Amino acid sequence: MSLTLGHFLSLGAILFALAVVGIFLNRKNLIVLLMAIELMLLAVNMNFVAFSYFLGDLHGQVFVFFIMTVAAAEAAIGLAILVQLFRARTSISADDLTTLKG
Repeated sequence: MSLTLGHFLSLGAILFALAVVGIFLNRKNLIVLLMAIELMLLAVNMNFVAFSYFLGDLHGQVFVFFIMTVAAAEAAIGLAILVQLFRARTSISADDLTTLKG
């Protein structure tokens, strides 16, 4: 049995749906929110690579490198913000972000 484009797109859709569920069900822990966003980006990347492979075009795979660069920068900045939030509030709960106004 050979893997088809539908298999890859189904797996990408499942991963994307899990990330969306992770975002909506967990609005307290910022680390889990960042992980769900990263999972979402990886699901999209897998779809880009699958389309690129099955269409015989490298543009999708090149585009994935740009998305991975942005995801790495987002993760680094997000974790730096979390470290500063933990130092200031001794908690990484999303509810504590409302006290940072002003």
